[in-house]
Formats: sequence, C-alpha cells, structure tokens
Amino acid sequence: MARDRTRVKVHAAALSLALDESATGALTMEGIAARAGVSKQTVYRSWPSTGAVLFDALLARSADESGRVLVPNSGDLASDLLTMATGMIAELTDPVEEALLRTVTADLQSDAALAAQYRELLLEPQLSAISARLDEAGVPAPGDVAELFVGPIFYRWLLRTRPFDSEWVSAHVGRIIRSCEP
Repeated sequence: MARDRTRVKVHAAALSLALDESATGALTMEGIAARAGVSKQTVYRSWPSTGAVLFDALLARSADESGRVLVPNSGDLASDLLTMATGMIAELTDPVEEALLRTVTADLQSDAALAAQYRELLLEPQLSAISARLDEAGVPAPGDVAELFVGPIFYRWLLRTRPFDSEWVSAHVGRIIRSCEP
C-alpha cells in the first residue's frame, strides 16, 4: 500500500476527478496519477482499479482513526437506531457523497475483488457494530435484525424508489423495534 502522504494525495485526486463533471473520462488510473502528481506505477501498485481507489478514499473518510465503525450507544435503542438511520441517509443522499457512492456501487457489480473488499472492510464491520449494539440491548438474532435495519435504507437509496423523509425514518425504526419484541 502507498505511503500515507501518497495515499492522501491519490484519494484527493480521485475524489476531485470523480466530482469534476468537466473532467468526464479523466477518472482513469492515469488521470488520478496525473492529478495527484505521482507516477502511474505508484497508483497501480496500490490499487487495481479506479473503483478500488474511490472505495479506499471513501472508506478512509468514514472510519475512525483505528478503522472502526462507530455506533451510538445512549442506552436508548430506538434513539440510537434513529441516529444511525439518519446518519446513513445523510451520507447516502449528500450531493457530493452520493455521486461517489453510486460510482463505487456500480463498480461493485462487475468487480468481484472490489465487492469482496467492500464486504470485508465496510459492510461486515458496519453490520457487526450494529449487531453488537442490538445484542447489548437484548435483541434476539441481532445479526438478522441488523440486516433488516440497513436493508430497506440501501434498497430505497439504490433503486430510488421513494425519497427519504423524517416520517419514513421514524416509522422504519419503529418497525425494527417492534420486530424485536417477543
């Protein structure tokens, strides 16, 4: 993997190119290298594709210093789920983030290695953190409930079925809480 300083430059270049509509077609390994001021070999040695560079850049922005996914734990499960859902939706629908996330999501469909990396480094830790929070609250089958929690959010975002609004988010959290009741 590239040195931290190089990694930061490559991430910034990739994110900049991905967001620069006038640079359509410049989101190539060569374009990233040129924008970052590094050699193509440096980029190719550390990342196998532009999708991998973008994913790595987005992952670096979403994890804490130790690489962990943070989940709120106020002691009130409904409040914590509402905070998580609201945060996920804010990230997915942020005008800057959304374009990048959709680009990476499209790349996941045709790049098995990138999809595996996404599952290992982001999805599984995210689901595991949510599951741990649910388990702490005494929710049975917390892994299944974690999937029930994130699934509809990703579905609505991915397929653009309907917009997100606060009423839907509250109702979604309510459905999850009710599904946990005996």
